[in-house]
Amino acid sequence: MVSSAAGDPFAQIERFLAGHGFGGADPPAGMVADLYLGYGLAASIAGVHEAGPPEPCPLPLAACRIRPADEQPATAGAFRAGEFVPTWTAAEHAAAVDRVRAAIGRGDVYQVNLVQHLRAPFAGAPDALAAALAPLRAEWAYALHGDGWSIVSATPELFLQTRGDVARTMPIKGTRPADTGGPIAESAKDRAEHVMIVDLERNDLGRVCRPGSVRVSEYLAERPMAGVRHMVSTVEGRLRPGVGLAELLRATFPGGSVTGAPKLAAIDHIARSEPVGRGASMGALGVVHANGDLDLGLTIRTLAVADGGLHLWVGGGIVWDSDPAAEVEESLVKARPLARLIGAALPEGRA
Repeated sequence: MVSSAAGDPFAQIERFLAGHGFGGADPPAGMVADLYLGYGLAASIAGVHEAGPPEPCPLPLAACRIRPADEQPATAGAFRAGEFVPTWTAAEHAAAVDRVRAAIGRGDVYQVNLVQHLRAPFAGAPDALAAALAPLRAEWAYALHGDGWSIVSATPELFLQTRGDVARTMPIKGTRPADTGGPIAESAKDRAEHVMIVDLERNDLGRVCRPGSVRVSEYLAERPMAGVRHMVSTVEGRLRPGVGLAELLRATFPGGSVTGAPKLAAIDHIARSEPVGRGASMGALGVVHANGDLDLGLTIRTLAVADGGLHLWVGGGIVWDSDPAAEVEESLVKARPLARLIGAALPEGRA
């Protein structure tokens, strides 16, 4: 099933899964559902006014596929990737950072996540990309292949997990190369960026959780993830009785770490700022279990294959004291481990 943009896409997904018994009194034994939510669904959220730029490749807005839980992936073939070409020049990316800083100065937003898109020629088997990225040991890695498109994620970030009435998210903010020293939390800029998003995620979960149940169970923890170092926190709460999948997704999607604060204002600013859509990135990808529990990764460090191209989106959160050149470099810090593993060169001067 592929969701359309018409109507409420989250309600469509909930009805589709319920129609197959997911989360019901008699769930389908031995079955799971692969679920992909594209960032483009943000345009359907109440309070978002900007439609966003055109997408750089044809992908569904959302997809859901029911399959046996023990289904084995097809034997991977070979592939070849060429050099990544950015949609933004470094100067254009830096200028967008300055525009975010100006918006913060006016009080329009407090933080905005900006993403740059890169495209490389691609030939071969998209299902081989997951094996190529396996050395990153990304905790929430997942892949989904459709008719003429593939999404392969090596994300270290949990967007949303539920176990019964407990909902959990693990936002990441703050990045350093794996081989550099110094705690990330010592950076005032990174710490402020992280704290702001943790507060946003608490507010998002608070919309659907029992009063007083939302808590931060892990705070400002630093971990090696997907070839770099990240700062991560865990926010969780107990869902109110009767909260279904659609209501939960409307309250939390897209993730705060890939939008900004306030979330709706940041989404509109992103739509006005980025030259192309976010495609497979900055959305969610994972599995819905037969009993209704979720394990959805946030699609950072995520590749898409469509129309003979390989697509990658990388970025970071912009706050008032962000340095434009440093922000461009941070996005490339995130791209380099993936590019090395798949044999795709970054442009000269960006390797």
